[in-house]
Amino acid sequence: MNNFTHTFHRTVRLACAALATATLALAAHAADTGPSTSSAAPDKLAPARELIQQNKWVAAIDALKQVDDRSSADWNNLMGYSHRKAKVPDYAAAEQYYNEALRIDPKHKGALEYSGEMYLVLNQLPQAEARLATLDKVCFMPCAEYTDLKASIARYKANGNVYAAKP
Repeated sequence: MNNFTHTFHRTVRLACAALATATLALAAHAADTGPSTSSAAPDKLAPARELIQQNKWVAAIDALKQVDDRSSADWNNLMGYSHRKAKVPDYAAAEQYYNEALRIDPKHKGALEYSGEMYLVLNQLPQAEARLATLDKVCFMPCAEYTDLKASIARYKANGNVYAAKP
């Protein structure tokens, strides 16, 4: 193998390794699936996340109120999600929290996806499609939030422009 070929193959292997590392890092940083792995501090939103996993929406809202971290996009996103999913949804509050999360972090994938879902429930397709377009720009590669919202919009359209939850 000549020197050029050896250098070329080495460069390709390094580039592939860098791409794989970047892809794993992006996949590991899902919008609101857990605390940031870059911080040694405990996740103060963990109790609320656990309640959300258990579909205990009112308790999750109470736990989030105790933390009261209004400057956090994740906190606002979880508040919006909990208000939207509650037995008696408060869509006005959910929209307010999602919008605040996006004001803090315009690229917040969770807030983009979940507010898009909410817009479908409210029969506001153009707003849902706008969130999808933003996710398309935010996601380096197709991400779960983009894929999920795209599928929700397709179900909505296939169901006669009526929201249909995931099967």
